[in-house]
Amino acid sequence: MTFQPPFDPSQQPYQPGQSGPQGAWGQPMDAAQAAAQGAGPVMVTIGDIVCTNTTVITPSGQAPIGGVVWSYTDMSRTDRVIPTWAIVCAVVFFFFCLLGLLFLLAKEERTEGSVQVVVQGPGFLHQVQLPVYSVIQVQDYAARVNYARSLTAAAS
Repeated sequence: MTFQPPFDPSQQPYQPGQSGPQGAWGQPMDAAQAAAQGAGPVMVTIGDIVCTNTTVITPSGQAPIGGVVWSYTDMSRTDRVIPTWAIVCAVVFFFFCLLGLLFLLAKEERTEGSVQVVVQGPGFLHQVQLPVYSVIQVQDYAARVNYARSLTAAAS
């Protein structure tokens, strides 16, 4: 026997594919959908955050760009490790000549983790966590947030 709470007809459960003002509920909005809403040309996108000259559009809602505050947190980690191919070559060439150990000097950088972008304003908050796999991605997201900050400063 399972417990079922009484049905309240005023509260409709979530329906997959349910449409809202930004398209399907919980779906990220792309630049084309934002432009179709008449918000103006898209200046920058950061994950599911779309910025125009006047508006910040997210799945959580919209806010004027002049009244928002941006926060960027880098939670990625970059390690220098010996690649697998270098270990295999060192083992194979060790038996032929001792110079195979020189392969162990090879290093590569591996980046893993994520960056977190938070945009908040009066009665408005949206957070997105974006996975990163290279230092270039981390720098790209930081540059996008800095550009969005410049749009906010220009609109204030």
